[in-house]
Amino acid sequence: MTVATHVSRRVLLKALGVTVALPWLESVGALAAPATARKAPQRFACLFIGDGISPPHWWARGNGATMELGSSLAPLVPFKEKMNVINGLFNHEGDGGHARCTGNILSGAALQRGRTIKGGVSMDQLLAKHYEEETALPSLVLGCEQPVSGFHESQYSMVYASHISWRTPDSPVPIELYPSLAFDSLFGGKAGKLQGSILDEVLQQANDLRGQVSGTDKQKLEEYFSSVRETEQRVQRLNKLAKNDTPMVPASQRPPVGQPKDFRAYARLMCDIIALAFQTDRTRVATLLLSRDLSGQVYPFLGVRDDHHSYSHDNTGKEYQAIVKCHVEQYAYLLDRLAKMQEGERTVLDNSCIMFVSEHWNAHNGQQVPLVLAGSLGGTLQTGRTLDYLKAGNSKRKLCSLYLALMERMGLKMSSFGDAREQLAGI
Repeated sequence: MTVATHVSRRVLLKALGVTVALPWLESVGALAAPATARKAPQRFACLFIGDGISPPHWWARGNGATMELGSSLAPLVPFKEKMNVINGLFNHEGDGGHARCTGNILSGAALQRGRTIKGGVSMDQLLAKHYEEETALPSLVLGCEQPVSGFHESQYSMVYASHISWRTPDSPVPIELYPSLAFDSLFGGKAGKLQGSILDEVLQQANDLRGQVSGTDKQKLEEYFSSVRETEQRVQRLNKLAKNDTPMVPASQRPPVGQPKDFRAYARLMCDIIALAFQTDRTRVATLLLSRDLSGQVYPFLGVRDDHHSYSHDNTGKEYQAIVKCHVEQYAYLLDRLAKMQEGERTVLDNSCIMFVSEHWNAHNGQQVPLVLAGSLGGTLQTGRTLDYLKAGNSKRKLCSLYLALMERMGLKMSSFGDAREQLAGI
């Protein structure tokens, strides 16, 4: 009896300390375990917008292709059959004013006032621990807005307002604000390495591989390498601009990495990095804080003059509606990237759960949490639905009950999480 040699569905190209993990290839999969034994990895990402949404424009009705969406959710029209718009979920410990409702959006933990920082481990970090032996990087924790220090007038630390991902109850995961460094962390580049190109380092191996795979896989490799190259080039352009803007940096040190001044470019570059991370299975967990609670972000390209938080107090106005819709557009951009990445019989989006969430329904109102999920976690999560729990009673609409359900579908079964002891019904 012949025993088939097991070959990983991922191929690694290595040169000079650089490692590039390639996407799912049917030519490799054919040599691996039988199709019935293979399972694509499941992934989770959370994109967060601070200071709530614009309620009159945030709504969904119906299911599947006939689903109707409010103007804030209009960018998600192409994904109606791949998402769930969930209304009415409640984060009990996040029901209150600013600074106490962001730090627990992924944990449901009670936050402590004063100088002592104490909350709870977030569900993304529980998943990161669950997958730590299977991926190069436990998780990506990214942000597009600088964390702030000090205290809110409520006496809650602004650390809570600036972080959604917590490794321990008293320690948030540091947010990576620089696309270059996030890219480095994925592909193992040393300081200064990405002034060149990781693809150049493995080019000969890549060329050899092209000659050994099917026509479909050749096309997939070309698309993947083009995506990596494009992201590299964008990162390098930012580094060059940063270097030109800082002429006093010693030549022996790596120049400061750049951050795009335009929020849209910044957010999309971070989304590109998440997409590459998921496509290559370098990590299966990511969070992206698009804007923090009490956000000071400004959006001149939208024709609005004041900061994000100021507009949130008039969240029925056209200015805030434009800000919210702009954030949803970045979410839609990531979904589109993942939907175009084929992985076996599904796409990377199909094998993932990508969440968009805010801590407030409107200014200072945490009675319900605006939330969208996209992706079916490899077919374990039904999609194309609008779900409304607002009138189900507080015990039946817990945000943490949703997290219990998602974590179990990803192989992490827990008897309780946050304030929840049972999974969300109907999910």
